[in-house]
Amino acid sequence: MLPAGGAHRGARFSQIPRKNIHGPPGFTTQHGGWPFPSEDDNITQVAQGPGPRAAHSAGRELLALIQRYKKGGVHAVSTLHHIAQVLHRSLELKETVTTGNTPGLCFAFCAIMDGVQYGTGMGITKKEARLRAAELALRDLLPCLEASSQQPADSPLPPHKQLQLCRAFSGENQNPLSEQIPVAVREMLSALTKNHPEFSECGGTVAAFILQTSGKLEVVALGTGNTNTRTRSTASGRVLHDSHSVVAARRAFMRFLYRHLLMFFNQKASLQESSIFERSTSSPLLVFKSHVSLHLYLNQLPKGAAQIPPGRRLNPLSITAWEVNNQVSLHCTVEGKVFSVFSPSLEHSSSQMVSMSATDKITQWQVLGIQGALISHFTKPVYVHSIFAGGSSCSDTHGMEIAVCQRVEGITPRLPRDYRMLRPHISLVTAAMTSGGPQTLSLNWNLGDSTLEAVDGAEGRTLEESPFKSSPALASRQCKAAMLSRFTRVAKEAQRQELLSTVSYRAAKMMAKPYQEAKSVLKSYLLQQGYGRWESKPPLSDQFNG
Repeated sequence: MLPAGGAHRGARFSQIPRKNIHGPPGFTTQHGGWPFPSEDDNITQVAQGPGPRAAHSAGRELLALIQRYKKGGVHAVSTLHHIAQVLHRSLELKETVTTGNTPGLCFAFCAIMDGVQYGTGMGITKKEARLRAAELALRDLLPCLEASSQQPADSPLPPHKQLQLCRAFSGENQNPLSEQIPVAVREMLSALTKNHPEFSECGGTVAAFILQTSGKLEVVALGTGNTNTRTRSTASGRVLHDSHSVVAARRAFMRFLYRHLLMFFNQKASLQESSIFERSTSSPLLVFKSHVSLHLYLNQLPKGAAQIPPGRRLNPLSITAWEVNNQVSLHCTVEGKVFSVFSPSLEHSSSQMVSMSATDKITQWQVLGIQGALISHFTKPVYVHSIFAGGSSCSDTHGMEIAVCQRVEGITPRLPRDYRMLRPHISLVTAAMTSGGPQTLSLNWNLGDSTLEAVDGAEGRTLEESPFKSSPALASRQCKAAMLSRFTRVAKEAQRQELLSTVSYRAAKMMAKPYQEAKSVLKSYLLQQGYGRWESKPPLSDQFNG
């Protein structure tokens, strides 16, 4: 199965004769030893894994290939294609986004192996971008492959070692991300609710952020919930306005980022090394370390345009103006109910809080980054590389593709430097949890938390019976006031005195000039494309100073 994206050409490995599957250790790419595909080839092959002896032989072959690659004897694209064939993996080098606003960089590609998307490679030409994408993928893959291939060829292997090596190369212990992530989310939520069974029914709406680091997957933030507050905007910064699961999970992930920023700016070298951040080579801002990538899991399709019926297309000949307005448009939620921004039913009183739909927020994050305005003072945009959606409401990814990708296709050249529309790899997966549970209850947690926090989404405050309570006033640890406090701590550690002089939460956000410019471009672009006006919260909600 090909992931959604541009067209690709070339032969498939399934068309290569079986006698060519394992070339001799001394093969070359130029004299007929190994049938390498061209750089433009797309590979979608699934085969039975080798037995123990074949796995052992594959290990020796891969070690020889790795050594030749390290010595410059074979380029990265051919090496990656060869590894995919030996391990019987599907592989695609996929064009993801053009970065016309970045001087000298015009094309971008990523390598996707069995649904795992690696870092984005950019270059002046497509060939250079593909090569860079392959190099980034190999940087993650080679340490694992070398460790699995070290057994000498002439050494007898004990039976359990034979089986272990066979599994390493057959993929039995290397399930694709689409299988691993729902299991990881389910196990994490089950562990968190084990001592709090009263919240175990909340998992039906769970959303989670997962970090992938050199083959290791870790759930680092999650949230549940299905509503927004029914109270009007306040100037205290201590009420949560939106408690939908993906919004709660994103706030939890932002707290996770603040923690790693504090680690990076700490004087202790051990803490700095443990941070997921490193200095960018092109600006003073920080970036994720090269082996770190971010994925998003959703237990159900988010509210809004992602739920467009199957078969709809962004094509005037196949979709009516009414359907564009009411299905593909921007959407708002009022007290948990969702409306198109063009719907006359959206008329609401000044006492009701209006939030953009979860789908529209994901669209925004794929352009502006998941980090938000405050963290963008310290980091380049942080993007989700893959989105995995499960649950009974998910029958295909067509709505997500339209809402998250196609509505903002072409926006990149208009954005300031470092910002772009990053097209995520979107997949359907098995649901991590069964649906159901209280509609107004929202849970949140990240890897730095000792336990869950339970929030009444309709009130925007922590429950009395919550396992974690930050104060007698029941303000959530995820409220804006708490985020401003974390921002101030990081600014002090980073010795950013200009950020410490801000007089309010809003002022600190507005000082993030590139982020605000990108946000303005996004809103204007969506309006120009006919998807409606982005509803903004009253400025009053951001005027507090601590």
